[in-house]
Amino acid sequence: MSFLNDIFAQLGARETVILQELGSGQTQQPAAAQSGRDLLGMIETARDFLRARALKKGDRCALLAHNGVGWIAMDLAVMAEGLIAVPLYARQAPAELVAMMKDCSPALICCGDAALRNDIIQNWPDAPPQALFEDVFGPASHLSQRRQRMGHPDGSKQIDSDPVAIIYTSGTSGEAKGVVLTAGNVGHMLGCTAERLDALMQKQAGQDRVFHYLPFCFAGSWIMLLTCLLRGSSLTLNTDLSKIASEMRAVAPDYLLNVPALLERMRKAVDEQLWKTGGVILSIYSRAKAAWVRKQEGQTTFADSMWLGLASALVFPTIRKKMIGSNLKALICGSAPLSVETQLYFTMLGISVLQVYGLTETTAICTMDDPGHVEPGRVGPAIRGVEMKLGENEEIVVRGPNIFSGYWNRPQETAKSLRDGWFHTGDQGEVDGAGNWRIIGRIKNLIILGSGHNVAPEPIEEEMLRHLPGAQQVVLVGNGRGYLSAVVTGAVTREQVQSVLDGVNRELPHYKQVRAFHIYSEPFSIDNGLLTANGKLKRDLIAARLKDEIEEMYGVKQAS
Repeated sequence: MSFLNDIFAQLGARETVILQELGSGQTQQPAAAQSGRDLLGMIETARDFLRARALKKGDRCALLAHNGVGWIAMDLAVMAEGLIAVPLYARQAPAELVAMMKDCSPALICCGDAALRNDIIQNWPDAPPQALFEDVFGPASHLSQRRQRMGHPDGSKQIDSDPVAIIYTSGTSGEAKGVVLTAGNVGHMLGCTAERLDALMQKQAGQDRVFHYLPFCFAGSWIMLLTCLLRGSSLTLNTDLSKIASEMRAVAPDYLLNVPALLERMRKAVDEQLWKTGGVILSIYSRAKAAWVRKQEGQTTFADSMWLGLASALVFPTIRKKMIGSNLKALICGSAPLSVETQLYFTMLGISVLQVYGLTETTAICTMDDPGHVEPGRVGPAIRGVEMKLGENEEIVVRGPNIFSGYWNRPQETAKSLRDGWFHTGDQGEVDGAGNWRIIGRIKNLIILGSGHNVAPEPIEEEMLRHLPGAQQVVLVGNGRGYLSAVVTGAVTREQVQSVLDGVNRELPHYKQVRAFHIYSEPFSIDNGLLTANGKLKRDLIAARLKDEIEEMYGVKQAS
């Protein structure tokens, strides 16, 4: 398996620190900082442990832990031994985790700490054998001795068609499905991501400096991790989500992988801080923001150019440095739709936001923005070796070496998604003449009104959110109804929502206009079960949970 051999060779050449944990609040072994050779020693120790358990090729090994050096060592050891890694989200509900593990029948469950293990045992008394990281790695002296007597480990036990991981999808509707990714899938993807980062860094000497906070159990986060190891980057792991902002500034990375929610929080934090500061700086910033909006609309005046120039010299550099440090080349964003307004805001500050589009089934990535040509609102061209086209209902279909081999133990689901070599993404899109893609929405989210009109909810939801800064989420409903209605969460008033609707509806055809709304004070979250593990709306569950409120919206309107 060439990608593991390449990673191991890179690690063996690194005496410098390549991995560092910050703000660890978890009880995890081993030490927080590791060189490449130290990590190789840990991997070999983990492989010894797995061999002693008499696991055979193809056995599944569940990996339930928070991000950390131990997670990385175990993951690489599992793959190197010809086993199949099943990474799981440590913050997910134990009952959901048990359902996934029962589906894939792991021979071993590796847990980062006793609390995680105990949660599993309570929900699955006859669970397969478990092991804690401290059982695997032991004291630091043992790792040191292992490092002294090892050579370069062999990672060639698998061929391209062999499965290396089963990553469970979020399950916005129905049960989560296990996506089987092969050595060939991962190897191809790492080649593509390394090429794109070469273009971003322009072959800068020394190590890339990377900050990382997203859980490794998500496909995109995992690919970023493996790419960093392959490139010999200096990767700093945040393990305390409450410290992301301060640690990001301290690390001053060259780039980092983000989700849109964090970029939105960063943007709001800047506005709030400047409002508190007040004075001349706030005045320049506010005028520059207004000028930037007019510039995007093609209405720039001489005064606008002056304010933007003044802010670029006096305000924006300070914001960039306080936000992310002075080394940043780009923010890389994926997982969910990013609003054009937010992308343009960071562009105004002089920060490039590169979008990535893909699904777990496509080994996380189908398209990546070209660092030399970023078009706000689009997610870039297809990566090398990948074909994309539009099918029925403008659905994006994909084929190439990045396409998964199938869903674990679900041949019927696999047959539905993989047809004639093409993977049907379920996403609607459009592509321009240069091959640059834009994502419109999800086909399964389409609302079919009683009139027969089909409405993609996402563009309307995004437009409402853009004008409702206090709102957390907007969810449209209306299947089989006579008109659309909206559920709005967050700190907003009825007057604010109605004012925004009046403006948004003016630009929409009659069947897309939102005629009623309900304000729900509690934002949808992972904890209340209405968001998936990676922050996507569980629309069916939201509709079920708010059934009475939705019926009231239609009852009131129908009575009037």
